[in-house]
Amino acid sequence: MEPRSEVVIRQHDYLSGRVLLVNAPTDDLLSNLAHDIEASIWTWNYNEFQYFQNLKADVHFGTDLPESDFDQAVIFVPKSKELLNYILHNLVSRLPVGASIFLVGEKKGGVERAAKQLQPYGQTTKLDSARHCQMWQLTTNTTVTAKPLTQWAQHYNVATPAGELTICALPGVFSQNHLDIGTAVLLPYLKQVTSGKIADFGCGAGVISAYLSKLNPKNRIFALDVDAFALASTQMTFEKNSLPLEQLEVKAVTGIEDAPLFLHAIVSNPPFHQGIQTDYNASETLCKTARRHLKSGGELWIVANRFLNYPLLIEQSFSQCTTKADQQGFKVLFANTQKNLKEER
Repeated sequence: MEPRSEVVIRQHDYLSGRVLLVNAPTDDLLSNLAHDIEASIWTWNYNEFQYFQNLKADVHFGTDLPESDFDQAVIFVPKSKELLNYILHNLVSRLPVGASIFLVGEKKGGVERAAKQLQPYGQTTKLDSARHCQMWQLTTNTTVTAKPLTQWAQHYNVATPAGELTICALPGVFSQNHLDIGTAVLLPYLKQVTSGKIADFGCGAGVISAYLSKLNPKNRIFALDVDAFALASTQMTFEKNSLPLEQLEVKAVTGIEDAPLFLHAIVSNPPFHQGIQTDYNASETLCKTARRHLKSGGELWIVANRFLNYPLLIEQSFSQCTTKADQQGFKVLFANTQKNLKEER
């Protein structure tokens, strides 16, 4: 069991009734709660959603709170300060004055900073500090009205050869305030991507998907991400730029294994974080197995930090890997499957 969950169990007597666990660790916490506690879970991570589904837990996946009622909530501190603001605002909008919201996190994960975000909503008390973690209690003394999801998005403009795009990025989504360097390096090469059925793996706020739509309105784009806030951001970005929604399909995935088959191209600025931890599994698996999802002659386009060994992994799968660009610490990598001559006839 994770240290954060152990701290919750240590302070178990504070919990009662229907308890919503927000951003909970994938461990044995649920099985260690008392039988009189009715626990439910809210997550926006599709991997975690599937983990709790397999446990037959009452779990909700999405950007919105579950519709079912709850008496208390336990928030496991997310990486993003803005995302915590969103969570707190929505929880307080649903709970009566005097209700308890608990905050749990690691010191290295910023729990002390996060605890200060509780203060506008009521009285805060530190309940525990152990195992490099802290647990805080907020007793609410106010209520708020929930705001529409669109009001939580930040906007910034991206210049492209096909015209300017306005990007809508929700709290917690990668590169929420500005275009990241990797995607900026990749963008000029997207006009070389073959048209057709294209997957944007790790779509984030939808920069790549939106530009691919602008380049060719006949492209069919699959925006794939593990994060519900990323999928919602991509949809908002399409709507903001009046791009055809019939061109877009947003899909929650655990990894590239959930991508459609017979794609003309996969384009990715692949993810490498799981919470506050660095995790290259998803992007390495993409390099190793993307070929299975491409049709004959299909293309793989990736931008990645130049120090990563992705070219070798791609070569092992595709027999070749071309470096299209190497600048500002990033490489644009390209590979394609061998065309089947029978298909061309």
